[in-house]
Amino acid sequence: QVQLVESGGGSVQAGGSLRLSCVASGDTRRSDFMAWFRQAPGKEREGVTAISILDRSTAYADSVRGRFTISQDAAKNTMYLQMNSLQPEDTAMYYCAASAIWGGRNPSSYAYWGQGTQVTVSS
Repeated sequence: QVQLVESGGGSVQAGGSLRLSCVASGDTRRSDFMAWFRQAPGKEREGVTAISILDRSTAYADSVRGRFTISQDAAKNTMYLQMNSLQPEDTAMYYCAASAIWGGRNPSSYAYWGQGTQVTVSS
């Protein structure tokens, strides 16, 4: 089992920045591939970005490419999401997820999920 705990959410004005963190614990051999998802009220869960811990390859949704950056610190079992130039449409609950196989931004590929951290961007 893998446990995931997100932090770093909050409320910012449009144009601001936040950095989310996700700490993994437990059997981290099952978390070689990690991702950030978000879900706004009334909308489906959206894959924001994903990373391979093995080779650091990444994937981004078009809506965040150039504004968000995913990274990881293997020594700390921690994944980060640096979010810049935030816009009201980025408002959502953000979840981190982990998988033993590459799942890209497909939520059905991820077996382990955190509880989420809320990001609210005001105009």
